[in-house]
Amino acid sequence: MRWITRPGWPGHLLALFAGALTTLSLAPFDLWPLAPLSIALLYLGLGELSPRQAALRGWWYGFGLFASGASWVYVSIHDFGAAPPWLAGLLTLGFVAGLGLFFALPGWLWARWLRRADAPLGNAFAFAALWVAQEMFRGWFLTGFPWLYAGYSQLDGPLDGYAPVGGVWLLSFALALTATLLTTLPHLRHQPRAWAPAGVLLLAIWLAGGALHGRQWTSPSGEPLTVAAMQGNVAQNLKWDPAQLEAQLALYRDMTLASAPADLIVWPETAVPVLKEFAEGYLAVMDRIATERNAALITGIPVRQPNAAGERRYYNGITVVGEGSGTYLKQKLVPFGEYVPLQDMLRGLIAFFDLPMSDFAAGEPNQSLLQAHGLQIAPYICYEVVYPEFAAALAARSDLLLTISNDAWFGRSIGPLQHLQMAQMRALEAGRWMIRATNNGITVLIDPQGAITERIPAFERAVLRGTVVPMEGLTPYLRWGSWPLGLLCAGLLGWALVGRFRQR
Repeated sequence: MRWITRPGWPGHLLALFAGALTTLSLAPFDLWPLAPLSIALLYLGLGELSPRQAALRGWWYGFGLFASGASWVYVSIHDFGAAPPWLAGLLTLGFVAGLGLFFALPGWLWARWLRRADAPLGNAFAFAALWVAQEMFRGWFLTGFPWLYAGYSQLDGPLDGYAPVGGVWLLSFALALTATLLTTLPHLRHQPRAWAPAGVLLLAIWLAGGALHGRQWTSPSGEPLTVAAMQGNVAQNLKWDPAQLEAQLALYRDMTLASAPADLIVWPETAVPVLKEFAEGYLAVMDRIATERNAALITGIPVRQPNAAGERRYYNGITVVGEGSGTYLKQKLVPFGEYVPLQDMLRGLIAFFDLPMSDFAAGEPNQSLLQAHGLQIAPYICYEVVYPEFAAALAARSDLLLTISNDAWFGRSIGPLQHLQMAQMRALEAGRWMIRATNNGITVLIDPQGAITERIPAFERAVLRGTVVPMEGLTPYLRWGSWPLGLLCAGLLGWALVGRFRQR
């Protein structure tokens, strides 16, 4: 076993393998026990390394995680960015290698400032806190990449009851603490005063998780509403073709007319693929149709309007017609897909940096929610639903959650399934129903326990029908956010840092 903790290729390759295990614990594989095993292998592998060696070991772990779990970006770069396979592969490799640095930094911090030789139980707590800190950091740094969090593995696992209490990061903390305690217990077998509390704590984590499973934190606030969500399955290479505009507008109009009446009619992201100012006549017709059916029609549509400085900018938006009102402008943009970092340098180099509608601006914070049938609807456009704190802030003001997306960018990869799993977690955290409407799948209805109640297959043109219920009340996570967990982790890391200095 010493080869796991020593520097060198055997330990690095094990770290690479361990990172890939987290991907297998998430959708679509859902082998949740692999999540704590993955963390335990990394924790063991950092046990005796120098700071520089620990940074390298952490990078190998991160590379394994993102190479297995996020290499679906190749589809966007090659299939829709017109990059040749060698260039798409090189850019994907650079992408996942760069993301691996998110684990190199905590590896270095662990070995340099936090790990103590004489405090195995303290190390277990400190590493769990560090794990959550790195997940929070990569959800924020450079607009964030909040993907592949370990906690998502518990959506259908025995600890899912923690999600409404502290969100996905509390789940990650519980998994990380489980992993470190399991690896620490053998070292405490001759220290009964430490072994017994560690064992009791480990047991308590899982018993409490089981006790919280299925608990209702919110309650219905009105009558059920019927939903008709349209999945047009428009090919990505046709979506922004001007010659296809009339056909796409007719598609969603005709799907709506052919569908049985519903309280809420939902079209996916940019279902109307033309600026709102040029679609006013079409929207007026759909407003009349929706009003005649006593329905609120919610659709994705790009918007051009002045920003706070008076500059006319483009926004990815949602608007409501019929028995509702409001327009929401997307705040969390996808790098390269909706805006291009360093665009003065990158635009024109390859087609990937000039994708259609890749010059969006971010909407202002504190926008009003959408209104439909007197209800407050929290809207998330595509990528926004993967940000836990952002999503929680909108959900706390809402009766119902709505996310629209166009995952055609990622083809038949695992990316859309991971995206769906994160949407399910948002519903569980908030204790609210969620409508998810996408261009090519996966279009679903999600209940307040994060379970899918209605679903239509991907890559099919179809209408999803079902019911949702407005909810009231706040889960602990919506009420307090991640502040309690953040303060706990900060305290544990501070305690470890002080202990390290005293050790010297």
